Amino acid sequence: MTESMNEIQERTATLNKFNMNFFDLTDKVAIVTGGNTGLGQAYTVALAAAGADILVATYGKEEWDATREIVESKGRKVEFLDIDLTKDDAPQQVIQKAIDTFGHIDILINNAGMIKRNPLLQSTDDDWRKVIDINLNVVYHLSMAAAKEFAKQKSGKIINIGSMLSFQGGKFIPAYTASKHGVAGLTKAFASEMGAYNVQVNAIAPGYIKTANTAPIRADKSRNDEILGRIPAKHWGETYELMGVAVFLASDASNYVNGHILAVDGGYLVR
Repeated sequence: MTESMNEIQERTATLNKFNMNFFDLTDKVAIVTGGNTGLGQAYTVALAAAGADILVATYGKEEWDATREIVESKGRKVEFLDIDLTKDDAPQQVIQKAIDTFGHIDILINNAGMIKRNPLLQSTDDDWRKVIDINLNVVYHLSMAAAKEFAKQKSGKIINIGSMLSFQGGKFIPAYTASKHGVAGLTKAFASEMGAYNVQVNAIAPGYIKTANTAPIRADKSRNDEILGRIPAKHWGETYELMGVAVFLASDASNYVNGHILAVDGGYLVR
């Protein structure tokens, strides 16, 4: 069926609504937990490069100066908060610190986490509690605190950090696997309700990325060869390959993406 002139004009107008400013985060304010090292630092730098000011909530002050230098070189502001996120009052402290410093919040990246490696039969209840507390309970409570602010302003982005273990079972890491499955579930549950407030909740699931945490696996030739043999891209991911995804999910370009677990894995999961 041939389109009418009005239909063509309407379609053209719709297409022209899109421009690269959809990825612009100028004057947005983001909270990144654990945003001073590893992939968390990469997310911090990526959002700053796109124009956001950042509150980095960390446990300890590792690489604060280096992170500040990089963010400020992008022309943006960064503030740090040294805090144990597992404490009952920590989520509200983080939110309030961001508001007091920058006036509002727009983005939350729940990146902070930990892993305990032990064969299943050697795992301890203490390991279980610690991993679930930081990887899952903190994500819930901080997301809840942010969601209340986002609901009032009718906008916001929550980005959780999942894993390949959000989809699979992992050897020697039962608590981590359970926590990352839980992160996927929380992402979908929050998305289901917060969409009504124009708040999008998604997760990034990094594949096998070159970081300090994966150095021991890469040094194990047998395990390294096994992993590379399953990745269609045939290489470990570089840190920068996660940064654009963070900007996308934090920006208006992803406004119709909600409740999605976005794997950045070189194709690992397809095999």
